[in-house]
Amino acid sequence: MKIAKVGIIGAGQMGCGIAQVCATAGYHVGLHDMSPERTAAGLANIDANLARRVKSGKLTDDQRKSTLSHISSVTSYENFADYDLIIESATEKEAIKHQIFEAVCPHLKPDCIVSSNTSSISITRLAATTGRPERFMGIHFMNPVPVMELVELIRGIATDETVFQTINEFAKSLGKTTAISEDFPAFIVNRILLPMINEAVYTLYEGVGGVEAIDTAMKLGAHHPMGPLELADFIGLDTCLSVMQVLHEGLSDSKYRPCPLLVKYVEAGWLGRKVKRGFYDYRGEVPVPTR
Repeated sequence: MKIAKVGIIGAGQMGCGIAQVCATAGYHVGLHDMSPERTAAGLANIDANLARRVKSGKLTDDQRKSTLSHISSVTSYENFADYDLIIESATEKEAIKHQIFEAVCPHLKPDCIVSSNTSSISITRLAATTGRPERFMGIHFMNPVPVMELVELIRGIATDETVFQTINEFAKSLGKTTAISEDFPAFIVNRILLPMINEAVYTLYEGVGGVEAIDTAMKLGAHHPMGPLELADFIGLDTCLSVMQVLHEGLSDSKYRPCPLLVKYVEAGWLGRKVKRGFYDYRGEVPVPTR
């Protein structure tokens, strides 16, 4: 099985990052979002990110131009008809992912592999909506995709072994290291990481420490490169909440109950860096704690 053309559905931060690394590795990439404007904005973000890498010496300008030449805008699911691999990278809401798979799969060739970049949702459940569960699996990239070395691979109950081996080789061709996870809620990384972040929010909620104290404690006391609340803002508080809800509902254990303060921040629309306000306020020159 050979992969040459990769379709990315979702031109947000993750989708654009996946498109960038695939194009850099020489794959032809088609990027699609709900509107042409979102796709155009995603392509502009990729261009800006590549320009920063050129400026920092991590990439040559010729490599930047080559990468951009491998990415095109796809306006309709029908245009994915001759693609070899589809990677869904929409918001972490199961109903939305189901809608995408039900809409795109009828337009794909029979041997096209379909996958999801979900960070927590059951691969077996998602596969059931595609009509091709044996050609479906989870490919979970880490954020930011161009920088992080790991890709989690998750098979559904029906995933064909040849499909798994093909995707394993594909991920490695991107310069990534793969970790194989069973299809349990939140897989490996988020099963460990998100409860830590949720516990940090509880620590803030209960007044044990302030935002800066908690982040400083974990950066200097545990040698984490980023404090848990700063990391939550980077991930997106809505995504953090979604993963905790999947863990809580999927494993029925009270230790995964989302912190009420996390819920409150999401309800307020304070979702982190992407809206310039979360556990820190990013609207000024220097981030300021909001509690």
